Amino acid sequence: MAHDGQGNAMTNNIILPNLLAVTGAAVPPVETVLEQAKKIVRSRVEVDGRVSAREVEKEQTATHGLAWLATYVESLRQMQKWAEKLHADGKFGEIEQLIHQIAFGEYLMQIGGGIQMSQNETVRLHDLGLDGEALAALQTAEIDALMTSGNSQAARMRLAELMVDQQANGMFGASGLDEELEMIRDQFRRYASEKVEPFAHEWHLKDELIPMSVIEELSEMGVFGLTIPEEFGGFGLSKASMVVVSEELSRGYIGVGSLATRSEIAAELILCGGTDAQKEKWLPGLASGEILPTAVFTEPNTGSDLASLRTRAVKDESGDYKITGNKTWITHAARTHVMTVLARTDPSNDDHRGLSMFLAEKTPGDDANPFPTEGMTGGEIEVLGYRGMKEYELGFDNFHVKGENLLGGEEGKGFKQLMQTFEAARIQTAARAIGVAQAALDVGLQYALDRKAFDSQLVNFPRVAGKLAMMAVEITIARQLTYFSAFQKDQDRRCDVEAGMAKLLGARVAWACADNALQIHGGNGFALEYTISRILCDARILNIFEGAAEIQAQVIARRLLG
Repeated sequence: MAHDGQGNAMTNNIILPNLLAVTGAAVPPVETVLEQAKKIVRSRVEVDGRVSAREVEKEQTATHGLAWLATYVESLRQMQKWAEKLHADGKFGEIEQLIHQIAFGEYLMQIGGGIQMSQNETVRLHDLGLDGEALAALQTAEIDALMTSGNSQAARMRLAELMVDQQANGMFGASGLDEELEMIRDQFRRYASEKVEPFAHEWHLKDELIPMSVIEELSEMGVFGLTIPEEFGGFGLSKASMVVVSEELSRGYIGVGSLATRSEIAAELILCGGTDAQKEKWLPGLASGEILPTAVFTEPNTGSDLASLRTRAVKDESGDYKITGNKTWITHAARTHVMTVLARTDPSNDDHRGLSMFLAEKTPGDDANPFPTEGMTGGEIEVLGYRGMKEYELGFDNFHVKGENLLGGEEGKGFKQLMQTFEAARIQTAARAIGVAQAALDVGLQYALDRKAFDSQLVNFPRVAGKLAMMAVEITIARQLTYFSAFQKDQDRRCDVEAGMAKLLGARVAWACADNALQIHGGNGFALEYTISRILCDARILNIFEGAAEIQAQVIARRLLG
């Protein structure tokens, strides 16, 4: 990339003096604004001294906007911790300083001027009821300096230049993780680069299932038992390790990065809610990859409203169950050996208290007969992206489930058991989003280097460089937020808000990165033969599954206000 030849002198003019002190001083004022916003929004949704779910829904602009504001504030906190740790370790180099400064400059500007909840929905502080007096907290010299100079064109151009220089490293900016986690990252990055990335686009275009050879290789590498305790045949590693693995495999292809999510959800259900006998029976097979599971929760016309499910499970005289009903958007259903099925066991109770979870055994199918087990049928749902495991609609007609496979051995606990898995599932989804975003940046940067216009590489044009720089910045922000939620989970702390924030932001970042990378490709990006067309399709699902963005914001808001 061309530059003005002034080297360090130019860079020193770009990076604010005493950067860490300046950004550190910017955090307390936004925390103050967040606390003021909480009080005001809470006053708008309280009825008789308690937060009303109905009022939270009526005030969605304010409540969801509060969730986004809290996500931004937490993002800045985690970026500051990241920067301080790197500085202490002697790793806070120029590229990290630029990422940090641009992150603060951009997110402070959005907090002050409007946070983009989606492409055409911007929430502003006055939507939360904040007036000029409340906003006075943001009027500090440090915040003014960051908002004015933090995210300048010069900063973005310099960051893009450094990204070109460091392209071979595979990541832009230090992660801040320990050596063990970086070793895990390197192992799975190499695997994804060699065994996944070169073939992913063909799998997508042909709408093929991920080859069983890949699943067998992941089994040998221990992916499916990464976080399962050693006593049950797993490695007993941290959720943070699963984040790194999911991120790198999803960078190769989101379908491969999502394979372990099925096992993670099933294992989490059994670990949290299963009997000792169920743990001993199922966990070793899940850990080894010999048992492939699928999650069977969603129904037609219910979406995220899981408490209103209608599929019923009736207990017979033998103590076994017969399941009847319809399910939809069931991922990787045909190949699997066991389904975690949420069904209604108490027909007199029409809310979540009537639901139970089952470990429903089935025979894996093949292309000719995808659902050979008696009592169930299925059909494929054709989708834009995320194709490697396929999506299905399932029908159950007196499908037999052994009584011993009622999770936990007690009816009526299914919804609560499922809620216990959402933290891990959403952390995983955030990690997959980071991987997809990084894949978009990879192909976008390479195209900007390869392609010329008006006798210059695309990367030399400020708006192209700016797109690439902002991708790197937002990926770093989402990555740090996701790591934070994983660390909280590993320390057995409640982290539903943190996991929700990571998923909420990560999904938006993945879509933005994919969209901008396609824009850099111009017309070629619209051609199916180019990888970015697949990445765009894959990125779009992230804002929908594991809780749509709107539901995610609603959940975060209710916890913040509760």
